[in-house]
Amino acid sequence: MTLNKFNLPDVGEGLTEAEIVSWKVKPGDAVAINDVLCEIETAKSIVELPSPFAGTVTELLVPEGVTIDVGTAIISVTSGVAGDPTPADVRAPATPVQPLYGKLSAADDDTQDSASATGSPLAGGPLVGSGPKADAVKRRPRIARGSTSGGGAAAAALTVNAPEVEPVQPRTPAEVSSAATAPAGSEPVDNRPTLGGAITGLVNKVLAKPPVRKIARDLGIDLADVVATGLRGEVTREDLVSYQAQRDAEVDKADGFWGKAGKPQDQRIEQIPVKGVRKATAKAMVDSAFSAPHVSIFVDVDASRTMEFVKRLKASRDFEGIRVSPLLILAKAVIWAAARNPSVNATWVDTADGAAEIHVKHYMNLGIAAATPRGLMVPNIKNAQDLSLKELAQALNNLATTARAGKTQPAEMQDGTLTITNIGALGIDTGTPIINPGEVAIVAFGTIKQKPWVLDGEVIPRWITTLGGSFDHRVVDGDLSARFMADVAAILEEPALLLD
Repeated sequence: MTLNKFNLPDVGEGLTEAEIVSWKVKPGDAVAINDVLCEIETAKSIVELPSPFAGTVTELLVPEGVTIDVGTAIISVTSGVAGDPTPADVRAPATPVQPLYGKLSAADDDTQDSASATGSPLAGGPLVGSGPKADAVKRRPRIARGSTSGGGAAAAALTVNAPEVEPVQPRTPAEVSSAATAPAGSEPVDNRPTLGGAITGLVNKVLAKPPVRKIARDLGIDLADVVATGLRGEVTREDLVSYQAQRDAEVDKADGFWGKAGKPQDQRIEQIPVKGVRKATAKAMVDSAFSAPHVSIFVDVDASRTMEFVKRLKASRDFEGIRVSPLLILAKAVIWAAARNPSVNATWVDTADGAAEIHVKHYMNLGIAAATPRGLMVPNIKNAQDLSLKELAQALNNLATTARAGKTQPAEMQDGTLTITNIGALGIDTGTPIINPGEVAIVAFGTIKQKPWVLDGEVIPRWITTLGGSFDHRVVDGDLSARFMADVAAILEEPALLLD
């Protein structure tokens, strides 16, 4: 018998610490190589740690909710055969500098980066590292009633709207609310029986078990608004707890948000630790704001033809099943405008001898700022300049879904070259965004709404939006920033220019 200890690895470039969010195993459990042991929260994302050993879990060495340094032993596993493999290196591969815009050859393509961005294992053996489960949202095929394959749970799989296998008493709204106030990093504990079989039905294309639907009805939650994290794409109890915590902003329902009037003020102050993604974001924004001299400009745009174009794309058979929004056209416009004004797609670099250099990137890793329950994340689409309109739409869909589920991997947030922040999704007209560190430009996309607009001497209602751009004035002067924003606006006003 061999006792193996698994130390917390560096799952990103230069990771120094991480928090154990939840354990997926307990002492006595049998694990195989690549079975998920736990979820950790780094400064960039939630990452699953697979087991580098096969054997039996002996001890969990670090409790949930504790932040530890890289290299700290977190779990011990007893193997039945001596000479078990040692932990593999899970360092994410760095993204190399890409060739000139639109000139990427098959020989120069970085297949490792592509694999890490999609969460798929590389060829040549099992991946011992981080990443979401493959086909995490793929539903399990239904098994015919009476089949003996797949074990008892599979044999009892239900068809749509069929009765439940065993009665489950759902938690009350008060229980869900109390679970939402549990300490950070802990999981709600529910010892009552749950459905052991497959997902029981499909209502409005949202997968969820009947007890979960009952809880959602009691709380007045639309399941379509909840980010599903179940293994087969279903909404779980934990998803409802997370959604409820967001919706109520962690309000104490008994006392109300302001607390009991009789309590002293110092007892009505909620202290929220700054860690993980929010801590990293705060530091990056401070560093950027006080190192890069920001200058911002704004432009009003008649996006009526963009709205018409988006409507045609939604009706197109080629885009069936793909979510299409004006953000897609803006993303394509930013790529097009950056090719005409290359210095906005660059980095300011201070050299060791006290001099400086401007590194112009002849590739576009397009960052999309995404609001998540754990703070703002900016994953980027690698080599976005090489994607067709349909491929770019799919990449935007995947990026948003992954970020909101907290499954964005560190490699997907590294090496960005230019960022878009879609503040219009929240109904905001415009803003002055802070440049993402390592970049020199960011574009804020305001809401699109009907406003009176003068066209050919007549005042008529048109779909109007406001673009805001912030630039590092060391690299991008007023003339260049104005030309870049004018080019972006030109595409939104006339998407047909993309065909030139």
